[in-house]
Amino acid sequence: MATRRMTVSQALVEFLAHQWTVDGDHRERTIPGIFGIFGHGNVAGIGQALAQLDAEGSRAMPYLQARNEQAMVHQAVGFARMRRRRATYASAASVGPGATNMLTGAALATTNRLPALLLPSDTFATRVADPVLQQLEQPWDIGLTVNDAFRPLSRFFDRVQRPEQLYSIALSAMRVLLDPAETGAVTIALPEDVQAEALDVPEEFLADRDWHVRRPLPERGALERAVAAIRSAERPFIVAGGGVLYSSAEDALRAFVEQTGVPVGTTQAGGGVLDWDHPQYLGGVGATGSTASNRLAAEADVVIGIGTRYSDFTTASRTAFQNPRVRFVNINVAAFDAYKHGTQSPVIADAREALVALTAELDRFQVSTGYAERIRQEKAEWDSTVDEALAPSGRDLPGQAEIIGAVQAATDPADVVVQAAGSLPGDLHKLWRVRDPLGYHVEYAYSTMGYEIPGGLGAKRAFDAAGDDRDVIVMIGDGSYLMMHSELVTAVAEGIKIIVVLIQNHGFASIGHLSETVGSDRFGTKYRALDPERRNFQGEQRLPIDLAMNARSYGLDVVEISPGADAIARLGEAVAEAKRSDRSTVIHVESDPLLYGPDGEGWWDVPVAEESTLESTRRARAEYEQQRTAQRPLLGGEETR
Repeated sequence: MATRRMTVSQALVEFLAHQWTVDGDHRERTIPGIFGIFGHGNVAGIGQALAQLDAEGSRAMPYLQARNEQAMVHQAVGFARMRRRRATYASAASVGPGATNMLTGAALATTNRLPALLLPSDTFATRVADPVLQQLEQPWDIGLTVNDAFRPLSRFFDRVQRPEQLYSIALSAMRVLLDPAETGAVTIALPEDVQAEALDVPEEFLADRDWHVRRPLPERGALERAVAAIRSAERPFIVAGGGVLYSSAEDALRAFVEQTGVPVGTTQAGGGVLDWDHPQYLGGVGATGSTASNRLAAEADVVIGIGTRYSDFTTASRTAFQNPRVRFVNINVAAFDAYKHGTQSPVIADAREALVALTAELDRFQVSTGYAERIRQEKAEWDSTVDEALAPSGRDLPGQAEIIGAVQAATDPADVVVQAAGSLPGDLHKLWRVRDPLGYHVEYAYSTMGYEIPGGLGAKRAFDAAGDDRDVIVMIGDGSYLMMHSELVTAVAEGIKIIVVLIQNHGFASIGHLSETVGSDRFGTKYRALDPERRNFQGEQRLPIDLAMNARSYGLDVVEISPGADAIARLGEAVAEAKRSDRSTVIHVESDPLLYGPDGEGWWDVPVAEESTLESTRRARAEYEQQRTAQRPLLGGEETR
């Protein structure tokens, strides 16, 4: 057997360069590049391997630079989302803090069911110089390292303790990375000494390898039970999640709802499965959903969940589905999600394959004319509500809803909005009118502050790689911006164009509002100078922080929208100008955080203190107890009786 003498790192890098994803007729490189921040734990391993390829003139595995290890993973996730989970980046970090900086990224990837390959360095396998710099010691388990923290955050975890283990570990990692039911963070811990050790690597390990994406068909019995449940429904309702997009099932979903008339509400991850103006699309569902979706969800007798994990925001903390006889037909490639809510009608299958089969079986099924008219009326009412919310108010400080309206009006249908945390996800879920399957990316499974800019960079990388020149619009509040704005340097270094709309509201607007609802009166949510007498941050002295100057210092184009009655008009013009530019632009706009978007009649369970001396908290507790009475266990409806 032919072999090549290589280090573990050299072998792993070359192995990754030869992995290919095959999805039907589509074939692309699974790992198109490696992000890396080098330290003593990986500079002689992964760093040397990438340097050697570069010196040899090879472009098989490009190296990409980042400014923060967490942000590397966020870029990989944003890229994977836009590639529909067929490709992602690897992220290599040094030992100790470099590795643990990736923990949040790992949790985000796994929670969102999006692939990311993590290569954290580890302490010496030989323990020859134990303890080494940045090694965590636990006297009750000497073999434990900080990288073991990745175990509960990863869908796959292993550590290359000996060079010969690389083969089985690398192949197993790729299997999980590309399994639609298992994917998430895949972590291969690499001890810094093992990274540099040599072995004779079989050429077969380094050859091109195709990984075919599984698209399982629905089992006959499961399909028949689902068909029977839907046929019996008087008020069926679809909850469409990210799985619809990851299986490229949006056309199949459109065909199904146009044939049957069943309405659709979307999760955050499902935004884009139907265009906003499709007759069957009622907007987001749940805590941040529309009145149209939430009213029909409350009455639904059969809920068809497609590619959704049913988060508490989707179910409005299990208050969304109020019909006492509601049943669930859950279509999901992952059994874990398909069985949620105690359903007795799980369909464990690819979303597209299941929808095609359901469409064929339900060729004579349609909702009643009365229900169809109800769908039309609720949609028309919500569309009118959104029109009003998006319209300019003429205030000196605009509200977030009209800011969203100005940005949307200046964009093209294929442009992508990227967001993750704060009050923006709720307003975007209600108000952003998606016009393209990939036009909406709100990371709301982990809702990570700081995801927006690196996630937007990852999304833009995906489109650039495909020769798609659509714009990526990152909308971000000042709270999230301050968490991780350093990746703007990456945009400048590589000439990657994104448009960042930075909404300045001098604090945590979302938690400020939530704080009011639980009776805490925005305590600790404002960006204010410390009051030396009261020792809190509740005063009126705003911090003299200039975020526009910060962005300008990175070398980006910056547009500042000063307060004024025409602020919204100037914002729209700035977005249009940024779209015409080939450089990244940050648009800074001040807002009024006390102007809220429309109520979608959803609820979110955030416990309120049961005892308090604050009257505001006592009032909030009474309201909380009343809201909680609507919660239901959702254990399968009448099928369990």
